[in-house]
Amino acid sequence: MSKMVTHQLDARRLLCPLPVIRVQQLIEKLGKSAVGDRIKSICSDPGALYDIPAWAKVHGHKLIETNEIDNEYIIVIEIGDSDD
Repeated sequence: MSKMVTHQLDARRLLCPLPVIRVQQLIEKLGKSAVGDRIKSICSDPGALYDIPAWAKVHGHKLIETNEIDNEYIIVIEIGDSDD
């Protein structure tokens, strides 16, 4: 079994819906081998705190944490085994 990897995604200065789109694109790029890995998104748009977790839930990914530090929003999701 391979080790879980955390991929960092810089989505600062992007407005809705771009942070969610970037997460989706990264998951597609990583492919099935990334199931179980995590994506740590750093965003400046506060809407990402709601958009990314909602999108993740619909697409079979797991929300691990959300945080706000110095007007930046950190959302960590675990990549699930979705077929879309």
